Amino acid sequence: MAATYTYWISTALLSALYLSSAFLYLTKKDFVQKAQADLGYQAPHLIPLMIVVKILGPAAILTRVSVPLSDLAYAGMFYHLILSGMAHLGVRSFKGAAPAVIGLALLAASFATQNDARQAPSPYALAAAAHPAILKEH
Repeated sequence: MAATYTYWISTALLSALYLSSAFLYLTKKDFVQKAQADLGYQAPHLIPLMIVVKILGPAAILTRVSVPLSDLAYAGMFYHLILSGMAHLGVRSFKGAAPAVIGLALLAASFATQNDARQAPSPYALAAAAHPAILKEH
């Protein structure tokens, strides 16, 4: 039961982090462009793509229309958070790296407990070895 609560709380907070970031990208385009320039990125064409990704990632995890798609969203978020944190640390913006660190902790908790809270198990989650449906497939 605790794992189910951990899953839903961490997933909700992770989704809120991503969706609030997408909202910021939508409403404060100039601020986001300046922030990216401060990190060394001069690519304003990335902003619309990041808005879409920051909305579709949580949607794939929350709706879990497909387990492979959900796992792909977890992987994409993992790489995004690692790269975001490293970009901020690269310019010595420790405060700017904090959301990425928090996001990684939430992502790890959500990913590790997903099989306890969801009907269709992921073969890549930590509890996959103990799930009977996974054992039968392999």
